[in-house]
Amino acid sequence: MIIGCLTENDLTESRVMVSPETVKKLASKGFNIFIPKDYGKRSNISDKAFFDAGAQIKSENEICKTSDIILKITQRDLNTYKSFKNKTCILISFFDKSKDEIVKFISEKSLNIFALNYLPRITRAQSMDVLSSQANLAGYRAVIETAYEFNKVLPMMMTAAGTVTPAKYFIIGAGVAGLQAIATAKRLGAIVSATDVRQASKEQVESLGAKFIFVEDEENLETDRGYAKEVSADYKKKQNELLKETIKNQDVVICTALIPGKKAPRILNEEMVLSMKPGSVICDLATSQGGNSAFSELDKIVEKNGIKIIGHANFASRLAETSSYLLSKNILNFIDLIYDKENFKIKVNEEDDIIKGVTIK
Repeated sequence: MIIGCLTENDLTESRVMVSPETVKKLASKGFNIFIPKDYGKRSNISDKAFFDAGAQIKSENEICKTSDIILKITQRDLNTYKSFKNKTCILISFFDKSKDEIVKFISEKSLNIFALNYLPRITRAQSMDVLSSQANLAGYRAVIETAYEFNKVLPMMMTAAGTVTPAKYFIIGAGVAGLQAIATAKRLGAIVSATDVRQASKEQVESLGAKFIFVEDEENLETDRGYAKEVSADYKKKQNELLKETIKNQDVVICTALIPGKKAPRILNEEMVLSMKPGSVICDLATSQGGNSAFSELDKIVEKNGIKIIGHANFASRLAETSSYLLSKNILNFIDLIYDKENFKIKVNEEDDIIKGVTIK
């Protein structure tokens, strides 16, 4: 049985779906692993490292024609799927259900598609949770990026020349990325506060030493899968008032609010952004889904009235080596779920809650 990996054709994507360590483990289970030349180059992984682990270097065309399982992150080039082996081929990927043309094209190929970015938030799925592993790194990188763009130091410094006050960070969204951003900013010495629509986030935020800022409301804003819901018009009004008063006093704002498969909620309007002091920085982790902040642009750093708005599309990819390592662990754990070890074949239990959650039809 062959697992094939394809080159990522997105310039913002430097990660790979398998690491040499994962290749070695998959090979020990009886899989043949095919990769294209220079597959891991942008993640600082050489062909030799893959070859020594048991992978075989093949052309992209041969990988498509012979593989039983295809691993690929991005779905930009639909022509990739035209030469797939057969209708039973399995594609394990990140996937956007909102892009109808992609869903339609691939459904016509009758491929078995598992989109791991739709994994349910249940305990059994934690080791396969690609969103959590990658968001964790994105939150860390967001703080590093803002510290670089911010032209002051983050911690308090008491010197003979005088005392430097610490930077004020405000994190919007206390999911995995937000919590890691809080922890990283605190380690660097910033004063940190955060907000989230989920009241349950309060304890997590405060346990990291940050102040929790919350809109008092009886509305339940958490889904049964553990994600934030879209908020009502009334809630948005209350949230806007709270943010308006909070943001103007911040040095750095990091936006992490995302709803899987939907356009990102616009949280910071033009007035809020422009209320910040010149030299302030906003980092928008949601630009790939439309953005949380006014003025943010995909893959650009925009400056408005001296305020920088960072809009990189893929923060996890900016730590490609570490991201690939964690992502490959997620992939290995998912393959274990669909692999029949006794009969050495793929066996998909369509009644499994995890399989139901990730299957694209």
